[in-house]
Amino acid sequence: SYGRLAHFKANTINKFTDNHNVESFIEFGCGDGNQLKYLNINDYLGLDVSDKAVEMCRNRYNEDSTKEFKNVADYKDETAECVLSLDVIFHLVEDEVFETYMERLFEAAEKYVVIYSSNKESFNPSPHVRHRVFSLWIEQNKNDWELKKHIPNKYPFNGDNSNTSFCDFYIYQRKGE
Repeated sequence: SYGRLAHFKANTINKFTDNHNVESFIEFGCGDGNQLKYLNINDYLGLDVSDKAVEMCRNRYNEDSTKEFKNVADYKDETAECVLSLDVIFHLVEDEVFETYMERLFEAAEKYVVIYSSNKESFNPSPHVRHRVFSLWIEQNKNDWELKKHIPNKYPFNGDNSNTSFCDFYIYQRKGE
């Protein structure tokens, strides 16, 4: 993420981190690591399906021992207080890939799952985008989790792909935490 959307995401996550004293994070879908530079995170594991993205992150943060990056294929059931999913879910067009991702997302989280995604069912002409109501999947499959906060996007989508987004924040908390 870049520009004002990167700052919006960082401000939201940093405020959440400060308010809940979150100390450890796993991000499923770390991408090129640009968003991470705006986050106040000291214990971080970034995972991605792209070896190139992982290599970019390792190079970018090679001096920061608080950050680790791996291909998701090398994920070994690590857990963290908070798991992040930013701009990923709508790229999971196959049902099986979506199911596996969602299971892993919640299994890795000790207390919180922070999702930044669309949450609606709609047709998209792109073969790499599938909007779905992920919150319904969570309700049906993760009854030990509850939505604590929905934060609408400060820059809702208006056709400008660089400066607006169809994603909102959804913050889930494990019941009893």
